[in-house]
Amino acid sequence: MEQSANTGHPRRWAILGVLVVSLLVVVLDNTVLNVALRTLADPVHGLGTTQSELEWAINSYTLVFAGLLFSFGVLGDRFGRKRFLLVGLALFGLASLLSAYAHSPAQLIGARALMGVGGAAIMPVTLSIISNVFDPRERGKAIGVWSGAVGLAIAIGPILGGTLLEHFWWGSVFLINVPVVIVGLIAVALLVPESRNPRPGRIDILGVLMSVVGLVGLTYGIIKGGEDGFGQPEVLITGLGGLAVLAAFVWHESRVAFPSLDVRLFKSPRFSAPIAAIGLTFFASMGVFFFSSFYLQLVRDYSPLQTGLLFLPFAIAQLIFAPRSHAMVQRFGAKAVTATGLSLVTLSLIGFVFVDAQTAVWFLLLDFFVQGVGMANIMAPATESIMSALPREKAGVGSAVSNTIRQVSSALGIAILGSILAAVYRGQIEPTTTALPGPIREVANESISGAYGVASGAGAAGNNLIAAANDAFMTAMHWAAGGGAIILAVGIVAALVWMPGRQAGADHVQPVEVEAEELATAG
Repeated sequence: MEQSANTGHPRRWAILGVLVVSLLVVVLDNTVLNVALRTLADPVHGLGTTQSELEWAINSYTLVFAGLLFSFGVLGDRFGRKRFLLVGLALFGLASLLSAYAHSPAQLIGARALMGVGGAAIMPVTLSIISNVFDPRERGKAIGVWSGAVGLAIAIGPILGGTLLEHFWWGSVFLINVPVVIVGLIAVALLVPESRNPRPGRIDILGVLMSVVGLVGLTYGIIKGGEDGFGQPEVLITGLGGLAVLAAFVWHESRVAFPSLDVRLFKSPRFSAPIAAIGLTFFASMGVFFFSSFYLQLVRDYSPLQTGLLFLPFAIAQLIFAPRSHAMVQRFGAKAVTATGLSLVTLSLIGFVFVDAQTAVWFLLLDFFVQGVGMANIMAPATESIMSALPREKAGVGSAVSNTIRQVSSALGIAILGSILAAVYRGQIEPTTTALPGPIREVANESISGAYGVASGAGAAGNNLIAAANDAFMTAMHWAAGGGAIILAVGIVAALVWMPGRQAGADHVQPVEVEAEELATAG
């Protein structure tokens, strides 16, 4: 049988390179910031930010980013993906400049929120442009490269951040984005073609607004719950209110003539099962990345650069295995590859249960490498399964749903696993801090970084406090890692039950049957 012609864009691989750079700058920014937290808390070399302000420097970005991802994916499909990519890059560059020269924690938090707006415009259109410029037969390989870039950015961010902090002031971790954005803007303008849904129908204004309100409410509730406890009235009102609005959004989308999201897609295992796999993976893994940074810099006393270098095996694993995951899916099927990936990430979390203050460096390197191999074999096949369930003109919806789940799950993982970490830490450290004055005792009980700050002014008694804080943190980290492993074990079962097998996984050219024609007319 004669091979059909390749329908991809002639410059598709150059376009992919531009999109990967655009994606790198967004994902890399969050991981760069993780190694700068200790510097930002320094009143001399940083901004003197409190623990709560540090969390909001991260979470203001996450809140806006997660809240707008879905809407921007839908609007990019309608008004032009290249246009949204250019606007998003420009906003991200401007906000990076404002972050670099912030004079107070409040200014930094506000600038980070603006970065979230730019990131939300960039992230979904990168994946939807890939779906439009690549032939379905090459799309899996291209998405493997895209997924590898996500993992690479997660890992090289701490290395870049550590290098910058050793030679420059803290604002350099944001300022580095500006020249990359300028190059990206020029490359996008010259290389990336414009694309949009040719039959968009009427815009679902109510649905778009409901998605923003629901996602912002849910994400805010998750973040505040991680800070103050999930039983607080503000947390319950915003979190449960967000869930209620999202439930109303689903009901509305199932009945409106021109839905932003055809909720019937979730009836298909090819769409819903990989979304669940991505969500559970980032729930567990981002929680680990969050507390492992404190473990490496405080308990093990590694510099920001050394901490970043210890994450390097994760990046190497992503570079090696993510581009090859498409071939693995073709050979073994999405079910087997995704379940294996989830099992490897689970194994890496179990490894953290056995980590202590004297664990050999080779063990840490191996554990991060195993985690990287696992995530490389989850992200690419799961993302390809999601995107192949939609026709090209609806690519932004699939990308936005996938990335929204990833962001909300990351926030949920940091909040819930962080709450486990904080609760166990407090229970372990309190017997040691009973003799301290009230305000100082509360700071030491709040976090390991707070205990280190108290210990620095406590003279000889500070050594005992640091030892107790390290022991309390290690116990808390073991509980959090164990909780993440249990969550991922549920994901393994879900993948084995609902992910498509080898034959279905290989046959990914056609969208899910009922959607192709109906979605094109539904807009």
